[in-house]
Amino acid sequence: MARERTTEVLAEMVAAVMEVAVGAGDEVAPGDTVVLLESMKMEIPVLAEAGGRVVAVKVSPGDVVQEGDVLVVLGA
Repeated sequence: MARERTTEVLAEMVAAVMEVAVGAGDEVAPGDTVVLLESMKMEIPVLAEAGGRVVAVKVSPGDVVQEGDVLVVLGA
């Protein structure tokens, strides 16, 4: 059985998760906002670099993420 190729959308900084804009099974296009973070009172949209289907959402609103944490996993 072939493994599905996945892409991980990562946090680029320490921040709080304000909103999760996607759910498992959603289709996203490159540039779509998948998560909205807040750091130092600034809203930071996290964008999908590739298109695909959302395989997993690894965060919830209110979570605090560290740089490099996986936010969303996309399938090809």
